[in-house]
Amino acid sequence: MTIGMLMLVLFVVPLIIAMCRKHRNTAPIILVNLLLGWTVLGWLVALIWAFTDNVKREAN
Repeated sequence: MTIGMLMLVLFVVPLIIAMCRKHRNTAPIILVNLLLGWTVLGWLVALIWAFTDNVKREAN
């Protein structure tokens, strides 16, 4: 795996986490990551936001 591919995978980690967790704010997380993810601060904000407990619950 090249360095570029590894960096791309790391760049999209917040997106993957938000989508897998079915986060209610997946679209804004994607926007923050795409627009500000190239900065370390923007990427960290998207990553932390993806881990917050604002997920869609399944109705039983």
